[in-house]
Amino acid sequence: MKNIGVLTSGGDGPGMNAAIRAVVRTAAYHGIDVYGIRRGYQGMIEGDIYKMQTTDVSNTIQRGGTILKTARSKEFMTAAGMQKAYEQLKKHGIEALVLIGGDGTFRGAVEFFKHYTIPAIGVPGTIDKDLAGTDFTIGFDTAVNTAVQAIDKIRDTAEAHDRLFIIEVMGRDAGYIALHSGLASGAEDILIPEMKTNMDEVLQRIDNDEHRKKTVHILVVAEGDDFGGAKEVYDAVTKRFPNKDVRSTVLGHIQRGGSPTCADRILASRLGHAAVEALCDGKTQVMAGIVNGELVYTPFEQCVKENGVISRDMAEMIRVLAV
Repeated sequence: MKNIGVLTSGGDGPGMNAAIRAVVRTAAYHGIDVYGIRRGYQGMIEGDIYKMQTTDVSNTIQRGGTILKTARSKEFMTAAGMQKAYEQLKKHGIEALVLIGGDGTFRGAVEFFKHYTIPAIGVPGTIDKDLAGTDFTIGFDTAVNTAVQAIDKIRDTAEAHDRLFIIEVMGRDAGYIALHSGLASGAEDILIPEMKTNMDEVLQRIDNDEHRKKTVHILVVAEGDDFGGAKEVYDAVTKRFPNKDVRSTVLGHIQRGGSPTCADRILASRLGHAAVEALCDGKTQVMAGIVNGELVYTPFEQCVKENGVISRDMAEMIRVLAV
């Protein structure tokens, strides 16, 4: 194996550059050339591919986003799109791939490899932490810390005005950002997709706080909660408590950016290095992950079919600590 390609696909996350850096430098150590594929699968289709040098990844470990850029490609999910992508790989002499991304990235890989044979290793890069086969994903720790910092600031103004704040964080299908940031910031309520929201109970807890003269209430909701996001929760709360001072805030894409935390830099470096080592060892169609501190490899199909389960004891802890 002389040439490998690396791409980032789907939503960006802090730490992706650290993973790219690890791939390029580990490959160089083994005498392997790395070709960067810009804009994910769409760039693969269009041949937006260039040979990377170790200097290309200098001074990148601390940068958010991705130097290879990213995109979502509907064309790649067509037979014609996959054919174009494969032809571009052959044209550039790319013999194997490192795919940095999340659920959509690996779903695309599963379909592609049904038709074309090329070794590939996945690296979990998604702020949502919604992949099986790894305890943490690249970008999650940074996103959570960004959310916690924002919630802490909001709590200051909530305390000053005796307000109830509804804060929406990212998490269309997974509530890990809401769960972790809510717990770390002392939120009184956390609403996540993994647990059905009973709004009557939420409203009753707010009412109980009112009677106990607890004047500040922070409610963190994942955007994909079954009841709805910040707007829907705001409407329900203000309808029940028309005289209460209520505000809502959507943190949005601020959670995707920024310099990666130490944890994300180390995780990304470890997994980027492991991806190249796995290719050298003949592994393919698997994602490199860390489970209980140990490096593991999980087949793509298992990564995309399984999501982690929210611990019930954590859910109970939310209720206890919010008293």
